[in-house]
Amino acid sequence: MTPRLAIAVFVSVAMLCITSCRAPAETAVDDVPSLEGDFERATLTIESDDGLRHEFDVYLANTPDQQRRGLMFVRKMPETTGMLFTYEDTAYHSMWMKNTYISLDLIFARLDGSISSVIHAAQPLSLTSRGSIEPVNYVLELNAGVARKLNIGNRSRLILNAGGD
Repeated sequence: MTPRLAIAVFVSVAMLCITSCRAPAETAVDDVPSLEGDFERATLTIESDDGLRHEFDVYLANTPDQQRRGLMFVRKMPETTGMLFTYEDTAYHSMWMKNTYISLDLIFARLDGSISSVIHAAQPLSLTSRGSIEPVNYVLELNAGVARKLNIGNRSRLILNAGGD
């Protein structure tokens, strides 16, 4: 084999490896559907401070593994979608934004669904722990700005509808 032919073969093999051995496309982690296999879904109604009702399609983070993952690596989410963290224990619960690329509103709720507190626009990728001001059983994550836009506050209430997806 001539040196020129050897170089051509090497370059061809290298190019083949580069195109077939690269990491999965970024869209695999960009889309909310990547959560589909790992989380159940349900419909959540929020009765806002002004008495209006708003429906959300939520992913349920019920297990410790699901709660550790949360919305990490999600880069966009429809405005009427969120993630509801459910805890059996009534306790002080906190969240961080590690590997979370979108800004989120964090809504902390008591066992009866009444809202304890809201943290608006948690900073993406932050390792700062953001917690409840009292013991709660639920944390709802929505896109930043949704809580203010829909008037979700201390007089609001979460209603988890039975028979979600």
